[in-house]
Amino acid sequence: MQNILITGAGGFIGAHVTREAALAGARLTLTSHRTPPRPPAAGRARIVRADLAHPESLHGLCDGVDVLLHCASRIGGTPEANEAVNARGTAALVADAQRAGVSRIVHLSTASVYGRGIFRCARPEQLPRRPQSPTSRTRAEAEDAVLAAGGVVLRPHLVYGPGDAWVVPGLGRLLRTLPGTPTGWDARLSVISAAELAALIVAVGLAPRERLTSDVYHAAYPEPVTASALLQAVAGRMTPPPPRRNIGLAHARALPTEDGAATRALDMLATDHWFDSTPLWADLGRTPGAGWEADLARMAEWYPDAAAAA
Repeated sequence: MQNILITGAGGFIGAHVTREAALAGARLTLTSHRTPPRPPAAGRARIVRADLAHPESLHGLCDGVDVLLHCASRIGGTPEANEAVNARGTAALVADAQRAGVSRIVHLSTASVYGRGIFRCARPEQLPRRPQSPTSRTRAEAEDAVLAAGGVVLRPHLVYGPGDAWVVPGLGRLLRTLPGTPTGWDARLSVISAAELAALIVAVGLAPRERLTSDVYHAAYPEPVTASALLQAVAGRMTPPPPRRNIGLAHARALPTEDGAATRALDMLATDHWFDSTPLWADLGRTPGAGWEADLARMAEWYPDAAAAA
């Protein structure tokens, strides 16, 4: 039985990782700074208070740990706070893991480390990192600490599912600024449900080293979804629904708006953000099933009307 330490266990992805690791039969140590983690219904868990912004709280955290699944990060806030948590905090955590002899470190990062651009079925080794915000820059620094210690980095793009407060609510907010429902938005986007991402994180943590052919993977469903399909799925959960009038991308981009978040969402939806994840699925010997199409039927369960229309 493996001893797994999960950081950020009370967060969006960390909570899903906790459930998945418990189902795998691991002994769990859960850490969280702001949101107390919920012990899994199955398995055993020890909860430890630790704060990445205060490295002294991390000393001894990794004692007796076989696998570290690092899901904690600071998103937004001041540059100083991002540096303290994402960069220096991760470096201190990794140092404690090395001291304690942890055999596998898996770090949940983000495709945002690439910055802006057009990404078409690209693999990590083909893409230079060009982070353009304090959050992305310091998460890239966190990657460096993990990779220097022989760890593995996973970079998802859009993650949705129970607990999501950013992707689907943000798309709902964008739709509220538009005078119609998007059609013909053909940009391809990499997506994955939080539960499927959690399963990949745990699988990487437990996989024999010889099965992993890379130290950086994209974590998404192999097949991308178009921006129109994604937005129309969100529109179907909104109350009241957006107008049925069709609106093209060029029309949407020409509309005046003072909503910076909506403008950034439009920029992202206008170009391909498709990251090749096939090496990860192949190395783990996993198949994603129906992927995005199967998730459509669960949107009503995952997102009450009020959440999707935020």
